[in-house]
Amino acid sequence: MTTLTPDHDTETRHDTGTRHDTGTGTATEPAAKSPAAPAKRGAPRGQADGMAVAAFVLGLVGTLVANVVLGPCALVLGALALARNTTRRFRAVLGMALGAVDLIILATLATADGTLSWTIGG
Repeated sequence: MTTLTPDHDTETRHDTGTRHDTGTGTATEPAAKSPAAPAKRGAPRGQADGMAVAAFVLGLVGTLVANVVLGPCALVLGALALARNTTRRFRAVLGMALGAVDLIILATLATADGTLSWTIGG
């Protein structure tokens, strides 16, 4: 009768992160990461998607309140989201369009009464 046995020179890795030498049965520490290895960054695509949503929300809110601040913020966030290849391209473009509309509304209402502040209903 023949039985198969694993090679004594191989190492197996368990869920604990330590390596066990099957030949001797002793545990060894895992290899340290080299300092030259690049550090993992956060998910840039997720950040870009968040920027696209933020651009849309700021542009939408800016049509009613504080368009002098929220309009340019919507434009910048939408452009950054597009530059970072967001999966929500339409939302980023819509946020940029709403940011531009915010500034157009501000310019129109500012020329109508001569100030940067405006109220609804007079």
